[in-house]
Amino acid sequence: MRARRPQMGVVLTAQHRAGCLAFAREHQDWQIRDWRLVLFTDESRFTLSTCDRRDRVWRRRGERSAACNILQHDRFGSGSVMVWGGISLEGRTALHVLTRGSLTAIRYRDEILRPLVRPYAGAVGPGFLLMQDNARPHVAGVCQQFLQDEGIEAMDWPACSPDLNPIEHIWDIMSRSIHQRHVAPQTVQELADALVQVWEEIPQETIRHLIRSMPRRCREVIQARGGHTQY
Repeated sequence: MRARRPQMGVVLTAQHRAGCLAFAREHQDWQIRDWRLVLFTDESRFTLSTCDRRDRVWRRRGERSAACNILQHDRFGSGSVMVWGGISLEGRTALHVLTRGSLTAIRYRDEILRPLVRPYAGAVGPGFLLMQDNARPHVAGVCQQFLQDEGIEAMDWPACSPDLNPIEHIWDIMSRSIHQRHVAPQTVQELADALVQVWEEIPQETIRHLIRSMPRRCREVIQARGGHTQY
């Protein structure tokens, strides 16, 4: 055994675990050709002020408080950017930067579903599936009606199951990439521009590798619940 940082996860109820297990069982026999039709989507928020405790400094005894050894950060944050993106086995959508306030159902329909998801569904063709979580804007009536009118089918995704969504790993890759830049973004606009650049530079093979892991993810959920361990 080795010391490692613990994996972070959401608090799950028995109902959440049951839903996640049901989804895994339903899709455990899906082949890669089945997952090829799925567009995995999500939103994520990135902040200018980060303090993830990954930084290290080399210092002598008694130099702990020296200015060069202090990582400054604003405990209340100094601005953030929310983005939406979608990935599939063969491609990705443009990264959409959500500006001016929070995401509403109307904004989700007009800024994301209509200009980004609808054309992507048309490009994929018959059998296209939209994976979106159960956030309130996603399941609002106006959005459900739009998907129905456009003939776009959404997967019945289990609540509180981010570990099943491969795009979560993309957010982590992007966060680390921004954090490791020699010159960090100083403004919200610089952060938004950097996120778009990082999104576009992620190799498609990285995305393929993550989506090909879906059969394994489903098996791990089934094994964990079968062994009565907490997922």
